[in-house]
Amino acid sequence: MLEKLDYFAQVLLQLPTPTIFAIVFFVLLGCGFGVPIPEDFILFLAGLVCYENGINVWVMVLLCLGGVIIGDATIFLLGAKYGQRLTRIYMFRRFLTHDRLERVKKKLHKHGNKVIFAARFMPGLRASIFFTSGTLHLPFRVFFFYDGLAALLSVPAIVLTVHHFGDELDAAIKGIRKVENGILIFITSILVLAFLKWLWGKVQARKGDSI
Repeated sequence: MLEKLDYFAQVLLQLPTPTIFAIVFFVLLGCGFGVPIPEDFILFLAGLVCYENGINVWVMVLLCLGGVIIGDATIFLLGAKYGQRLTRIYMFRRFLTHDRLERVKKKLHKHGNKVIFAARFMPGLRASIFFTSGTLHLPFRVFFFYDGLAALLSVPAIVLTVHHFGDELDAAIKGIRKVENGILIFITSILVLAFLKWLWGKVQARKGDSI
């Protein structure tokens, strides 16, 4: 991830500031439509570019919020206006599959508006959830409140954190990797111990049968 961040940051840093703003905004807008680009990666990149180039980070935060929320709102309104008709178009059918939409409907009926808030942190399902919310005619003000609240929590947090700790980004990512490795080692150890316990039980059972 760090290598990709460095590479794309260097590419963007060669461009004028208005162009950087436009690229970040429209890529985030596309993420709302289900374009397979990790939204968090773009937000990380936005914060890093602000740190490297002295770009006003608050303007970047507002642009990121705009791109994110407008993209989400657009896919919601498309669902509300055109419903299932859009799923017949190839571009939409790729990520608005019948099975996925049915799963989302069940989640919405079961958990209600909490799903809208949680969708901000579910990249693979976000577009499907927002589109389905529109087809179910959820009031736009309700959708906007929960999606906007989630965006207000996540977007500034990522951009401002990366901007503030730009020079320590490398160390931070290495630290996260160490934690992830530690968790992986812990889980593996538990699985190994469980297997050994199961194996020991089998051996003891066989000894009992042989007596």
